[in-house]
Amino acid sequence: MAPRWLSYGRYFVTKHKCVSLILAIIVIYSVMGLAFFRFMEGLIPMDVCHYPKGFKSKPGNHVDNYLDYWSRTDVQTCTNWKAPIIWDGTFNPEQYDAMYKKKNIVIGLTVFAVGKYLDMYLENFLVSADEYFMPGFPVIYYVFVDDLLKLERLRLRLRPRARRKVKEFQVERHKRWQDISMFRMRKISRLIEDHVKHEANYVFCFDVDQRFQGRFGTETLSESVALLHAWFYRRPKFMYTYDHNPLSAAYLESEGDYYYHAAVFGGIWQRVQNLTETCDRGITQDKQENVEAVWHDESHLNKYFWLHKPTKVLSPEYCWDPMIGWRRDIRVIRLLWAKKQYDISRQTN
Repeated sequence: MAPRWLSYGRYFVTKHKCVSLILAIIVIYSVMGLAFFRFMEGLIPMDVCHYPKGFKSKPGNHVDNYLDYWSRTDVQTCTNWKAPIIWDGTFNPEQYDAMYKKKNIVIGLTVFAVGKYLDMYLENFLVSADEYFMPGFPVIYYVFVDDLLKLERLRLRLRPRARRKVKEFQVERHKRWQDISMFRMRKISRLIEDHVKHEANYVFCFDVDQRFQGRFGTETLSESVALLHAWFYRRPKFMYTYDHNPLSAAYLESEGDYYYHAAVFGGIWQRVQNLTETCDRGITQDKQENVEAVWHDESHLNKYFWLHKPTKVLSPEYCWDPMIGWRRDIRVIRLLWAKKQYDISRQTN
């Protein structure tokens, strides 16, 4: 049995170590702020792809079968349901472009710019999309605005590349920005039925307050495409902000797979139509029950992708927030969040 003085000594040292650690954390936080914790969060390890080399996710000679899952050991490159997670270094862009050019595909892009969002973000979004979104392929921009005259003046300044079209649609402005966000699911569903299914093979849906600054190409195409949220991809699952209200149609009791960002989603038009119709039904049901999901349409989207697994997942390099700071695993930023000015952009009057 250790002498009592030795036990006291150990207690004293342990106690002072804890106090020193707490003081160190306080000092670091006061000097560096949240940036330090965001940096430390980036050190949390991700799962890895457990499939053997030579694994093929698609039948036949599909270009996805040439993905190099094992070139990035610092990140997770596949899901447990065999969907690829696309990171820089895992794909050959020339291979993807060559395969899809044989298919003569057309890609649709939907974006909503209502109120101040039209003035603040739409021009930069469209100009950057012309350069980086699906380069070399025909694209139709489906642009929803509440002021067609402003859009027309904007179009006079834009010079879309060859094989790119802009189609404009007017939408009403809602009193709350949350309603604007949720309302788009219904609009996209109807757009697909009336236009996209007759004109395009794939469709991607974007928030407008972001800009492209790197290739966002055919490597992203698949039946159903989701995006890892930049703020959550390295966090433990208990920190995911799913809706936990049993009264909401977005309620998710499970810990889930990943936390997906509603700023980008896409796929073949049939699957995107099913997604938007399902989310719209859930939003309508919530309104009838006088409840609202914690993160609005994003909560419903996460519920959908839990029940209907995406066939391809995009890494956060496809929608990155510079406020997070430097991360060693983000080698390329392909789509960047614009600076948020919610006190201005979310004005609805």
